[in-house]
Order: sequence, then structure tokens, then C-alpha cells
Amino acid sequence: MHFNRSTGKDLLAHAVGAALYMPATRPQAAESIWELKKNEGLIAAILDLEDAVGDLEAAEAEERAILHLARLAELAEREEDPGADLPLLFIRVRNPRQLRRLIRRLDSLILLLTGFVFPKFTVEDGGEYLEAVADYNRSRLAGTPPLYGMPILESKEILYRESRLGSLLSVRELLSAYREEVLNVRIGATDFSSAFGLRRSAGTSIYELAPIRDCISDIINLFGRAEDGYVISGPVWEYFASRGGPGLRFRPDEQPLGGLPPQGLAGALRPNRLNTLNGLIRETLLDKENGIVGKTVIHPSHLKPVQALYAVTHEEYIDAKGIMESTDGSLGVFKSMYHNKMNEIKPHLNWARRILIRSQIYGVLHEEQHFSGLLPEYAYAHV
Repeated sequence: MHFNRSTGKDLLAHAVGAALYMPATRPQAAESIWELKKNEGLIAAILDLEDAVGDLEAAEAEERAILHLARLAELAEREEDPGADLPLLFIRVRNPRQLRRLIRRLDSLILLLTGFVFPKFTVEDGGEYLEAVADYNRSRLAGTPPLYGMPILESKEILYRESRLGSLLSVRELLSAYREEVLNVRIGATDFSSAFGLRRSAGTSIYELAPIRDCISDIINLFGRAEDGYVISGPVWEYFASRGGPGLRFRPDEQPLGGLPPQGLAGALRPNRLNTLNGLIRETLLDKENGIVGKTVIHPSHLKPVQALYAVTHEEYIDAKGIMESTDGSLGVFKSMYHNKMNEIKPHLNWARRILIRSQIYGVLHEEQHFSGLLPEYAYAHV
């Protein structure tokens, strides 16, 4: 479906997808965003004023962010296609004071933004962030889209076991008071890893770092409950190939249908050359299996793989559709049309709802298609 920053929040929260971080100090950032939208399918871009910017560059970064938005407005105005939209645009700010200052300084340019990203989010300053966004929404002109906030859970209070549960419960209580302002909840695994002096390798997923895995598990437990409706976004993948096209290991004679090849996940990864794309795909698959939707990325080569992985398989779609069409109480369970599983109406209902929402945003694969078919430039390179 078509969507933009004016789309309803429930769908928009799932649409952020592969969100590309870009330092606001980067020259020609506006032109890069514009070209990536047109040629690489960029859906969401985040201009970073925080960790990607040195402390001595902070003032310059703020000025440049405003200039980048002005340039994007100019590029959009020149666009011949009146239906062409900018990507979903966000700014990651340093603190609540900067947030309020930017809202004031941006003036009409703020209409280009979908929202702001709040780093190292805790209850100590989280209310200030959210209240600034709520103040804007209460005073915005009728017919203009609202602003949203995306808190990043990455503080030591959330990571360390002795303070984690209390911190997460406090954050959840705060977010519930500003539910309409919260687009999704993001996980900041880089800061988590830093607290232990860890850094995952290109062949290791974040779920294999034990203390980080445990923390992510608790975040999903408290914010991933179906009745609460939060969308959790996955942590950043920080590796990219320096030269040459990364390739998937799938060969034409083992083309899988819908999921992984018959030999499973290990078989999907090149045994002797576990490159950065394979690592990204492996971690995104694990994100998805844990109910996470979307991922922070730092390189354009990550955009299409992440978006492709969130496309719904034909098998998932048929099962979910069948479950949603069988809620009249006349049936409790039925065999999948793929003849490989049972579908129980009540236990699988929340899963089915999520699949059908994802299908509206990312589409449904043909029954004989695998996600790698959406990546022709990667699929059989270097096999």
C-alpha cells in the first residue's frame, strides 16, 4: 500500500523498516537521501545529532540538519511527479532542550518530519522529550500530520540486571501516558555492548552476546505483548562490504520456497566466506522471529536486504488469512493449505494480525519466490 507521514500510526509504526542513520554533518546529505529514495527504495532516514557527531561538531550539526531539510523541501518541490513523497524523516537529538529548540527553529520545515529519536531514553528525561512532542501536537494546525517520538532503550540502567526490571517498568508506565506520541521502541545494542567492552563480529548476531541477549529478551517481554501494541525495532547492524558484491549462498539447484533452504539457517550462510550481508540477514531473521519489525542501518547496501526480509511469504499470508477468516467460532483448528502444520484460531490470532499488517507494508511473495529473488544484484553473486 501507499503510505507517508500522514498515514495512521498503527500502520506507520510498522513501515519505518530499514531506517538509515546519517550524521547531520555529512555534506550533501539531502541529495543522498533524495537519490536513495528514488533509486534504492529508502523508506526512513534519521539525521543524527548525537553519537555520530563529535561534541565539538554539535552546533554545526544542528545548523546543517536545518539546511538539509530546507534542501529536501526544495528537491521535493521540483519533483515532476506530484505523488512522490519524501522518505519518513527523523532527527535524533541530544537532549530535550535541543528538541524544543529545533521544533521552534524549524518553523514550517517541521512538516517534512515524521518525528524525533530520543537516545539513551530513561524516565529521568523521557517525560521532557515526550511532552515537547505532545505540546507540538496540541498546537499544530488542523490537517497537518502529527509528530512522533522513537525512544531508544540503551542506557546502563536498562542493561544492568539489578536495575533493569524497575527501569523498564518505569519506562513502560511513562510511554503509556504518551501512547499517541510513541511511534516505536528502538533497541540500542551498540551502547549496551559498550558497557561490557563488547563488539559483535560480522559473523555473530547480537543474540549471541549473552548479556545483551538477556536484556533484549526482557525488552520484548515488557513491550512486545500483543495487547499493548508497541512496535519494537531491531538494533543497528554496523558492518558493510568494502569492495565487491556480497553474495548469498543459495544456488539455483537449491532454491528455497518462502523460507530457508532445506538445510536450514546454517546452510543459508556461505561456509567459507561468512560476509557482512550474510551476518545482516542472519540477525534480521532472528529479529523477525522474535517479533521485531524493522532495523537501524548505517549503509545503503543494507536497505534492500532488510526490506526484502520483511516481505511476507505466501505460506505465512495464506495461513494468517485463513485464521482471520475463521474467527466466527465455527472452527477451532484447521490444517494449513501447505499441509505442514496446524493453525489454531485463538492461539495464532495475534500472530495472524501482525502478518497481515506486515503484508500491507512489505507485500507478499509469490508462492515460488524466496526473499533473495527481490535482490537480483546479490542473489547468485560469487557463488
